[in-house]
Amino acid sequence: MSIESRKKIQAVIFDWAGTTVDFGCMAPVMVFVEAFNKYGINVTPGQAREPMGIHKWLHVKKIMEMPAVRKQWKHIHGRPFNKIDIDTVFDKAAKKQIECLPKYAEPIPGTRGAIAMLRSRGIKIGSTTGYTRKMLDVLMMESRKHGYSPDAAVSSSDVPVGRPSPFMCFENVLQLGTWPLETCVKVDDTIPGIQEGLNANMWTIAVAMSGNEVGLSEEQFAQLNGNEKETLRKRIYAKFYAAGAHFVIDDITQIFPCLDEAERRLSNGETPNTLKIYSKEIGNIQAQLSKGYVKNS
Repeated sequence: MSIESRKKIQAVIFDWAGTTVDFGCMAPVMVFVEAFNKYGINVTPGQAREPMGIHKWLHVKKIMEMPAVRKQWKHIHGRPFNKIDIDTVFDKAAKKQIECLPKYAEPIPGTRGAIAMLRSRGIKIGSTTGYTRKMLDVLMMESRKHGYSPDAAVSSSDVPVGRPSPFMCFENVLQLGTWPLETCVKVDDTIPGIQEGLNANMWTIAVAMSGNEVGLSEEQFAQLNGNEKETLRKRIYAKFYAAGAHFVIDDITQIFPCLDEAERRLSNGETPNTLKIYSKEIGNIQAQLSKGYVKNS
């Protein structure tokens, strides 16, 4: 690899639900709510969203460990939950998840155009997810019908440990043949996904508005007024920057100024691990986001 190519972004590794498909990250939420309801447990959408991004078995476990859910389980079942209970709820949720995924496989507006522009720059497309391999295979098959198919796709069940470990990112770069790691970018709408990228020594870009943090469908989001959107934007941007994200954007159509800035910093000898871009430094980048790098398609 030439010295010059070490200064260019080689690959972008995207999350799936809430980042490239399934606006609002809706598919996993209702599945968890319904799965727990089958066992008499009331789980709110907010509770179901809280652990988003990690392996779905661990997601179930995290929900069960919530004090309100733990209390309900003991009251209804007469004992604390155990591993068998986690397995049972997970199996119910996994079956329902696979059934509903085809309904949530359509790319978020702008995804296809952004991917085409990335490929025109010679950038490879990877992906990671908290979904299991069986779930991901269904999602990939359906998303391909809608025109989105990454060059690599790794699930949480393909590696020894899922997010926030870097293993899914490492598997992506092996499949894509891209290196060094600082020439790769991780894009995600959850904090575990951002931590995954940071732990892999990659640039990280958090998606604020189309994903899990807002948690609204495309239709619901469109009904918000400008002030409501701006209030959400400020809160979520601050949360992601506090979690260590190098950049925060509304959706992936805004990715290109961030890639340009990452390449500029690579040229200056900076890497993701030696740099922390604080929100006060981001003004020039955010100003570029209005240039319309990608048309929604």
